[in-house]
Amino acid sequence: MPPSIHPTAIVDPDATIGIGVEIGPYCVIGPNVALGDHCVLKAHVVVDGRTAIGPGTKIFPFASIGSPPQDLKYRGEDSELVIGSGCVIREHVTINPGTEGGGMKTVIGDNCLLMVGSHVGHDCHVGNNVILANNATLGGHVSVGNFAVLGGLSAVHQFVRIGDFAMIGGMSGVEADVIPFGLVKGERAFLAGLNLIGMERRGFDRGQVRKVQKAFASLFSGDGNYEERLERVASEFADDELVEKIVQFAREKTNFPLCQPKKAKTR
Repeated sequence: MPPSIHPTAIVDPDATIGIGVEIGPYCVIGPNVALGDHCVLKAHVVVDGRTAIGPGTKIFPFASIGSPPQDLKYRGEDSELVIGSGCVIREHVTINPGTEGGGMKTVIGDNCLLMVGSHVGHDCHVGNNVILANNATLGGHVSVGNFAVLGGLSAVHQFVRIGDFAMIGGMSGVEADVIPFGLVKGERAFLAGLNLIGMERRGFDRGQVRKVQKAFASLFSGDGNYEERLERVASEFADDELVEKIVQFAREKTNFPLCQPKKAKTR
């Protein structure tokens, strides 16, 4: 099935266009772009740079994909942007490729939904089945785990990590790492508990959820200092893969501390 390209679209002859791709009116496709089979670009979409987009992804009007990073240190290095299959990228979304200072690659997984006006900065790594609501913003070098949800108008500071299944409340400014299954909210976001609704929607049973709740309480309000509590949780729940996901995340040494409850014990 040959691609369908509107006569007003400008598609560089060196671009790679898959089977059944639809390119609507006034789209502009650069020479180093690869569009997977059955991608749909509605209208007025710009895709540039070394950008690869997986099969079945749909991009809506006025999205800018693969334009140079908004980083003053960027010097035109030949970096990449890779977007997975089955994603939906809505109007006015902006996604930038990587930089030399961040591994040269920005990656977005499969089946992600990026709503109107959301932004993925340079060198971000976004997992599968992630949702960015309207105008959610990821600074450079942000890591977002699978099935995470970022509420509208939220903003994540550069280099911050968001764990699997986490939920970021709308209008939250996130300046610290968010544990898997965590729920954060607030102008300067704090850890408000666990994303229980998200866990229910993803099919975790009550027994699994209760174990994670118990581990959460032990980690953030138990006896001893933080390192002691973390090791105690790791030992007590050694056979629980969900709690182990939190423990592994917490043990990783990064630029930022963990996002904490308002009255969490940090010593």
